[in-house]
Amino acid sequence: GTSLAEMSDRERTDYRARHMGFVFQFYNLIPVLTAVENVELPLLVARVSASEARRRALEALDLVGLVVRAQHVPDELSGGERQRVTIARSLVNDPAIVWADEPTGDLDSENAAEVVELMRRLNVEHGLSFLIVTHDISVGRKTDRIVRMLDGQVVEEQRLEQQRLEVPHVLAGYAA
Repeated sequence: GTSLAEMSDRERTDYRARHMGFVFQFYNLIPVLTAVENVELPLLVARVSASEARRRALEALDLVGLVVRAQHVPDELSGGERQRVTIARSLVNDPAIVWADEPTGDLDSENAAEVVELMRRLNVEHGLSFLIVTHDISVGRKTDRIVRMLDGQVVEEQRLEQQRLEVPHVLAGYAA
């Protein structure tokens, strides 16, 4: 019900910060900050009190199974752990949707499977919606719906039967 087209650049930026989460292929974590500091940063920028930001950041890290690694900097975390910190950061503002750009692209197959399973679990158990952009069709097959694009055009849309749950969808955009 909110027209983004009618918003100013500043209003759109504020809207994204308050209603959307973002997961990037290469994490975009600040190397000198601990995991919990990286997760709480969006809240501090949004002027949430430091104590509330810390509480919510620890809750988000707990959701992704990393609260025990909260005081570690990114260089002390594996690739899979870094991506889980990134996912926690994307969830900390209780977003309406999480946009994930190649979230498994920089991970080995084992960590990639764990990250996809984590997003699926968060979708099912917490009703979080994810839109995943990927070139990896195996990631797409774990979602509710695949929209395949070629040269910027939608060429196919497929709903997957294995996921018929009464929760928001996990959608993968698969670029050929």
